[in-house]
Amino acid sequence: MTPLRQRMIDHMTLCGFASSTQKNYLRAVSGLANFYKRSPALIQRTEVQTYLLYLIRDRELAWSTYNIVCSGLRYFYGEVLGRDSMKISIPRRKKQAKLPEILSQTELNHLFAQAENLKQRILLMTAYAAGLRGSEVAHLKITDIDSQRMLIRINQGKGNKDRYAPLSKKLLQELRHYWKIYRPTDWLFPSSKNLGNPLSVQRIRGIYAEMKKRAGILKSGGVHTLRHCFATHLLEAGVDVRTIQMVMGHRSLQSTARYLHLTNHLLHSIPSPLDLLEH
Repeated sequence: MTPLRQRMIDHMTLCGFASSTQKNYLRAVSGLANFYKRSPALIQRTEVQTYLLYLIRDRELAWSTYNIVCSGLRYFYGEVLGRDSMKISIPRRKKQAKLPEILSQTELNHLFAQAENLKQRILLMTAYAAGLRGSEVAHLKITDIDSQRMLIRINQGKGNKDRYAPLSKKLLQELRHYWKIYRPTDWLFPSSKNLGNPLSVQRIRGIYAEMKKRAGILKSGGVHTLRHCFATHLLEAGVDVRTIQMVMGHRSLQSTARYLHLTNHLLHSIPSPLDLLEH
């Protein structure tokens, strides 16, 4: 490991960055260095912009991936090296206002039925029932299931925040059945290959993709779709936006309010102007 890389890691650690953020930022700087085959500290502003154009035109990166690269480079040059002029010259792309595709209850039931085993089915049911991210499901422990208070504790979720999610009665029954068969001792969903470790987020994403393919679901989105479904279906059931914001751990109400655009009962209550015409 080079001293410069260690310096960046130390700086991010002091700032309290999540491990996933650190990996993404290091990958962004490494990509730039590999592109020019020299230390990123020796790369000039115009060269960084040329690299960003390459990512847009040749690599055709999604805006979200591109913006992660920009954030990593801005942090490296602005905070680690203190070169503010470089930081200003790395523009982020405007966020695209895309709405996620939501699965219907019928599609969800069909999805869960495609699991190869009980563990896979309960894993994705848990993600949907509590509105969890893939990383949050992966790091659930047996002790996080509080059957007395009917809550699930999420330790150090996104933004290093703890929170609680509701524990469904139906999910609790399924979890008890799952425990009797698999007998996990620490992690709720342990890895079958790396004993003592939780199932990896990558594997969870793969399980969802496999089950979606077998279910014949053509809608876009990965395992995070289950979290979107959780919020949308709660809104359709009449749960208020503030409560959903708290359960999902959103910092801003605006993040939760976007699900209002996805709810069926709101859209169906809006009359079409065609139906208002007198024939």
